[in-house]
Amino acid sequence: MNNVKKIVILLLVLNAMTGFAWAAGQQGKPDATLQLSGGSFAAGIGLSWAKGTLTYQGKDYPVSVNGLSLAKVGISSTSASGEVYNLKKLQDFDGHYVASGPGGRGVTVAGGHTAVTIKNQNGVRVLVTSTTRGVDVTASRGGVDMRIKR
Repeated sequence: MNNVKKIVILLLVLNAMTGFAWAAGQQGKPDATLQLSGGSFAAGIGLSWAKGTLTYQGKDYPVSVNGLSLAKVGISSTSASGEVYNLKKLQDFDGHYVASGPGGRGVTVAGGHTAVTIKNQNGVRVLVTSTTRGVDVTASRGGVDMRIKR
């Protein structure tokens, strides 16, 4: 059992390192920033929700986030921040985002940090760094819908 635990930890560390290395390779200043807080509940199919603020060109816009993932178990709360790239027009922010780089799968027990880059149909990329509290096991990637509340 001890060897299995070591292997799982090693795989999680390697996955995180790959994601951080990819994210560090992003160039340029972000077009906007994002602050989110929310939660999730899952028993096979996971539901996630969050609310937050997008800061774009010196103005704050309220944002809602809803997501769905498969092969997920747990209950957790999350706080996240993000750097938004390739946001040329405010309306390009709205859309369905999916993981576009390494990451998106993993295990969180008690508290953990993750970084993942997500991208929508308009080419907007968000590098999201999050802290999760609770228990969360995700075996597949999911997607989220993010919208500016109008």
